[in-house]
Amino acid sequence: MTAIYSFGLGIGTQNKNGDWLEVFYPKPLLTPSVAVLKAVQSVLGYQGGNQAVALNAEQLDKLAAALANAGAPEQAAIAVQFKECARPAVLTLLAGDDAPGSVPEGYLKLHLLSHRLVKPNSINLTGLFGVLRNVAWTSEGAIDLEELPARQLQARLSNKALSVDSVDKFPKMVDYVVPAGVRIADTARVRLGAYIGEGTTIMHEGFVNFNAGTESTSMVEGRISQGVFVKAGSDLGGGSSTMGTLSGGGNIIITLGNQCLLGANSGLGIPLGDRCTVEAGLYITAGTKVALLDDQNQVVGQTKARELAGKDDLLFRRNSTTGAVECLTNKSAVELNEALHASN
Repeated sequence: MTAIYSFGLGIGTQNKNGDWLEVFYPKPLLTPSVAVLKAVQSVLGYQGGNQAVALNAEQLDKLAAALANAGAPEQAAIAVQFKECARPAVLTLLAGDDAPGSVPEGYLKLHLLSHRLVKPNSINLTGLFGVLRNVAWTSEGAIDLEELPARQLQARLSNKALSVDSVDKFPKMVDYVVPAGVRIADTARVRLGAYIGEGTTIMHEGFVNFNAGTESTSMVEGRISQGVFVKAGSDLGGGSSTMGTLSGGGNIIITLGNQCLLGANSGLGIPLGDRCTVEAGLYITAGTKVALLDDQNQVVGQTKARELAGKDDLLFRRNSTTGAVECLTNKSAVELNEALHASN
């Protein structure tokens, strides 16, 4: 074997049965070097496939030496640090981009996204919900839900406060990864597995799900649902929403092009091209009937919003008199007419 998809050396939390609840990977690698792979093979006898191998102190010591000799000093230093840690260590190897089959595999893929090593919708996350465990995220870390009552009682008896922040399959991103060059006003609203581009600001009401995010400079005061990707210079106004691909949302992947604006309390269910605007309070879905206006504000036809997906320089608005949804372009009506004819 000369190459694998990803490598992650992590520490995590297990329940009393030894089941993994979560894993933290300080510096995951995408397509690690052949030298790193050979170092792993020399210590663990790795022969291929997706594996998550629990490591003891002796293995960590040997792995640190092998990684150092392989020219991977950062990974070697992590192995040395883990050797002195009371938490269990794990080495996760992904031979290919297969559906995650374990908690360590799932967490490695979420880390790849939040470390900006892969972009949303470019990585196989099939079945992730079934793999991850629903746990209590507390002031003492992840706790198995069946073990939570005993831990709460233990804290009370020790005159301590055990705060439960959430009960969920996903932790907040910043407890694992804080990407460079971002501002996040309420960190609980960004899940691990979000891809937050440099220059992005997420205000208090902004939300970013896993496998979703922003390319670079964006202002987020609305909701970026799973699978949605926002390109540079776009703005999601307060209370705005984007339609993801989970829970019956369909299989259309929603993107916002460069320099787009979703007005306050608006919604989007189609991909947008560059420099598009959706008026405040207007929710556009794929089946929304849209009156097409030319550059003289004259109606030239009607189509469904899905026929306008991905087109540039569009303004969606609701006619304040008739209530009809209208689409204007700041160029000409030629491209809009093509969409109209295509839908005949």
